[in-house]
Amino acid sequence: MLTTPAALFEASFDSSKISFPPAAVIRPRREEDIGVALTLANRHGVPVTVRGRGTTLMGSAAPVRGGWVIDMLRLKRLHVEVEAGLIIAQAGATVGDIQRAAAAEGWFYPPDPSSKEYCTIGGNIACNAGGMHGGKYGVTRDFVVALRGFLPTGEYVEWGTATKKFSAGFNLRDLWIGSEGMLGVVTGAVLKLIPQPAARWTLLTSFRDETAALQAALALFRQRVQPAICEFLDRESVLCAERATQTTVFPGQAGRPVILLELAGSPAELREQKAVVLAWAKAHAHGFRAARSRAEAETLWAVRRKCSGAMFELGDAKLNEDIVVPMRNYVRFIRYLAGLKRRTGLPIPTFGHLADGNLHVNIMYHRGVRAEARTAEAAVGDLMRTVVALGGAISGEHGIGLAKTPFLRLQHRPAQVKAMRAVKDALDPKGILNPGKMFDPVRIWKYPKITVHLPWDHK
Repeated sequence: MLTTPAALFEASFDSSKISFPPAAVIRPRREEDIGVALTLANRHGVPVTVRGRGTTLMGSAAPVRGGWVIDMLRLKRLHVEVEAGLIIAQAGATVGDIQRAAAAEGWFYPPDPSSKEYCTIGGNIACNAGGMHGGKYGVTRDFVVALRGFLPTGEYVEWGTATKKFSAGFNLRDLWIGSEGMLGVVTGAVLKLIPQPAARWTLLTSFRDETAALQAALALFRQRVQPAICEFLDRESVLCAERATQTTVFPGQAGRPVILLELAGSPAELREQKAVVLAWAKAHAHGFRAARSRAEAETLWAVRRKCSGAMFELGDAKLNEDIVVPMRNYVRFIRYLAGLKRRTGLPIPTFGHLADGNLHVNIMYHRGVRAEARTAEAAVGDLMRTVVALGGAISGEHGIGLAKTPFLRLQHRPAQVKAMRAVKDALDPKGILNPGKMFDPVRIWKYPKITVHLPWDHK
């Protein structure tokens, strides 16, 4: 157990950069140590917050009520069951390490959040993380076969087994996934793998404006083409990324929105789909170019990976909202967003995953300009109300945490919130695990934000 000022500060915030100092940090070397810590915490009513690398953007890993922080980073063992196509990993293993271990055996683990080299599988499970492959392959939930860990009372549990079929009792495994560490502590997971795609092909397309880009995407999806990745970047996102990478996506076409596609599958599948996609690009795109090699493809993907961090040239603070919009309302939403920019006067660069409707709306402002901060806060509320009215979701892969707690009741009826609270009360009767999140309205803008550099900020 650590109580040094440096250890407490490090554990006091996540990528939301809102700091709440804990009383102590626990770094277990064995999974059993977590059960002991939870037993003691439950007995004495000590708040407990679990964290991996703290890459969550919603304040999910911030210890709002103080107490103990359990740091999972030492629990990082993993191994691949080659015949079964499964990987068994402890909660502190990074997603990047899981992907490399799978690839070494000819398997593929598709979920790929941008912070995959830093974020842990335990955190991904807690927030049901997604990534660029979500439209074709699914999100973390779709690859979790079984979980093990501890209830808030310190009791050890296993939800499922390392088998591809399991139908013995309630499916409490899925109850833990996306529960943001409020119902139990995941210490290990059994994850499903799929065969590595034999071939990949990448195409970058540009469009006249954002409306034309989204209309084109819908036209592509109507042809039953399912890209492995389909990423949209609006004009502001492209300009920021181009300046950050010192490259031009399309010479002579500066600042046009783009859609970056990747097809994956067998060579035969790719031949058929490439013909369809190229015909689509000729009919709808302002310009397009295909990568001639994987190295060139990675150069194109660098623009996408840099756009989030590059946005800080537009302001020193960002409210990153990972909303989901039904495809049928893509055009209505992008027109609403243009109006929001005009009304607020704030830059709102937007990018995201078109194949599953998960868009990252980034409301940029200057932290020291009070009027901008107030306008940004009001814009988030307007955005959330609009997304729900369009039949969408206030979060697609970041979860609720602190930042979206004020909007939970926009998404859920009172009976739904009551049911979730009943589950929380049943599994965590003393309310020790990650308290102060989701159900308790908190205006996080009232709290002073700290300015720190995190290694995943610009990934």
